[in-house]
Amino acid sequence: QVQLVESGGGLVQAGGSLRLSCAVSGRTFSTIAMAWFRQAPGKEREFVATIDYSGVAVYYDDSVRGRCTISRDNDKNTVYLEMRGLQPDDTAVYYCAAGRTGKRSNVYGHYDLWGQGTQVTVSS
Repeated sequence: QVQLVESGGGLVQAGGSLRLSCAVSGRTFSTIAMAWFRQAPGKEREFVATIDYSGVAVYYDDSVRGRCTISRDNDKNTVYLEMRGLQPDDTAVYYCAAGRTGKRSNVYGHYDLWGQGTQVTVSS
Protein backbone atom coordinates (compact mmCIF):
# COMPACT_ATOMS: atom_id res chain seq x y z
CA GLN A 1 0.00 0.00 0.00
CA VAL A 2 1.38 3.38 -1.00
CA GLN A 3 1.58 5.97 1.74
CA LEU A 4 2.64 9.59 1.89
CA VAL A 5 3.02 10.97 5.39
CA GLU A 6 3.69 14.66 5.92
CA SER A 7 5.14 16.20 9.05
CA GLY A 8 6.70 19.43 10.22
CA GLY A 9 3.76 21.79 10.15
CA GLY A 10 2.86 24.03 13.04
CA LEU A 11 2.30 27.54 14.29
CA VAL A 12 4.95 30.13 13.51
CA GLN A 13 5.18 33.90 13.70
CA ALA A 14 5.45 36.02 10.58
CA GLY A 15 9.00 35.99 9.32
CA GLY A 16 9.66 32.56 10.73
CA SER A 17 10.68 29.31 9.07
CA LEU A 18 9.46 25.74 8.86
CA ARG A 19 10.68 22.56 7.24
CA LEU A 20 8.06 20.14 6.02
CA SER A 21 8.84 16.49 5.34
CA CYS A 22 6.98 13.83 3.39
CA ALA A 23 7.93 10.18 3.76
CA VAL A 24 6.85 7.91 0.92
CA SER A 25 6.43 4.15 1.05
CA GLY A 26 5.10 1.55 -1.34
CA ARG A 27 6.32 3.16 -4.56
CA THR A 28 9.74 3.36 -6.20
CA PHE A 29 10.45 6.81 -4.88
CA SER A 30 13.57 7.47 -6.93
CA THR A 31 11.65 7.22 -10.22
CA ILE A 32 8.84 9.69 -9.56
CA ALA A 33 8.49 13.44 -9.38
CA MET A 34 7.18 14.95 -6.17
CA ALA A 35 5.40 18.18 -5.37
CA TRP A 36 3.92 20.28 -2.63
CA PHE A 37 0.51 21.89 -2.89
CA ARG A 38 -1.42 23.88 -0.33
CA GLN A 39 -5.03 24.71 0.41
CA ALA A 40 -6.17 27.66 2.45
CA PRO A 41 -9.68 27.77 3.98
CA GLY A 42 -12.27 28.52 1.31
CA LYS A 43 -9.74 28.36 -1.52
CA GLU A 44 -8.74 25.89 -4.20
CA ARG A 45 -5.72 23.66 -3.71
CA GLU A 46 -2.76 25.41 -5.32
CA PHE A 47 0.68 24.42 -6.49
CA VAL A 48 3.71 25.38 -4.41
CA ALA A 49 6.80 23.52 -5.66
CA THR A 50 7.87 20.47 -7.62
CA ILE A 51 11.03 18.40 -8.03
CA ASP A 52 11.90 15.79 -10.62
CA TYR A 53 12.90 12.20 -9.85
CA SER A 54 16.61 13.04 -9.67
CA GLY A 55 16.32 16.14 -7.54
CA VAL A 56 18.03 18.28 -10.16
CA ALA A 57 15.07 20.03 -11.77
CA VAL A 58 12.83 22.11 -9.52
CA TYR A 59 10.13 24.68 -10.10
CA TYR A 60 8.26 27.05 -7.78
CA ASP A 61 5.11 29.07 -7.86
CA ASP A 62 5.80 32.80 -8.05
CA SER A 63 4.24 33.29 -4.62
CA VAL A 64 6.97 31.28 -2.89
CA ARG A 65 9.96 31.55 -5.23
CA GLY A 66 12.95 32.80 -3.28
CA ARG A 67 11.39 31.85 0.06
CA CYS A 68 11.06 28.10 -0.37
CA THR A 69 13.40 25.26 -1.24
CA ILE A 70 12.19 21.82 -2.31
CA SER A 71 14.62 18.93 -2.01
CA ARG A 72 14.60 15.16 -1.78
CA ASP A 73 16.62 12.33 -0.33
CA ASN A 74 16.12 9.26 -2.48
CA ASP A 75 17.91 7.07 0.07
CA LYS A 76 15.35 8.05 2.68
CA ASN A 77 12.32 8.16 0.36
CA THR A 78 11.59 11.63 1.64
CA VAL A 79 10.86 15.00 0.08
CA TYR A 80 11.26 18.27 1.96
CA LEU A 81 9.96 21.80 1.72
CA GLU A 82 11.93 24.47 3.53
CA MET A 83 9.98 27.68 3.96
CA ARG A 84 11.45 30.98 5.08
CA GLY A 85 10.02 34.44 5.61
CA LEU A 86 6.59 32.98 6.24
CA GLN A 87 3.64 35.33 6.08
CA PRO A 88 -0.01 34.99 7.18
CA ASP A 89 -0.95 34.39 3.52
CA ASP A 90 1.08 31.17 3.70
CA THR A 91 -1.38 29.74 6.21
CA ALA A 92 -2.83 26.57 4.71
CA VAL A 93 -2.84 22.80 4.82
CA TYR A 94 0.22 21.64 2.91
CA TYR A 95 0.02 18.41 0.92
CA CYS A 96 2.74 16.40 -0.71
CA ALA A 97 1.94 14.56 -3.91
CA ALA A 98 3.57 11.76 -5.88
CA GLY A 99 3.78 12.07 -9.64
CA ARG A 100 2.72 9.63 -12.33
CA THR A 101 6.15 10.04 -13.95
CA GLY A 102 9.60 11.28 -13.08
CA LYS A 103 9.10 14.66 -14.74
CA ARG A 104 8.40 17.70 -12.58
CA SER A 105 5.09 19.42 -13.13
CA ASN A 106 2.96 22.16 -11.62
CA VAL A 107 -0.22 20.52 -12.93
CA TYR A 108 -2.54 18.99 -10.33
CA GLY A 109 -3.51 16.10 -12.61
CA HIS A 110 0.10 14.98 -12.93
CA TYR A 111 -0.07 13.63 -9.38
CA ASP A 112 -2.04 10.55 -8.40
CA LEU A 113 -1.12 10.02 -4.76
CA TRP A 114 -1.56 12.50 -1.95
CA GLY A 115 -0.71 12.72 1.71
CA GLN A 116 -3.15 13.65 4.43
CA GLY A 117 -1.74 17.16 4.77
CA THR A 118 -0.01 19.11 7.51
CA GLN A 119 -1.30 22.41 8.86
CA VAL A 120 0.89 25.50 8.65
CA THR A 121 -0.38 28.55 10.52
CA VAL A 122 1.45 31.87 10.39
CA SER A 123 0.48 34.50 12.93
CA SER A 124 0.96 38.20 12.32
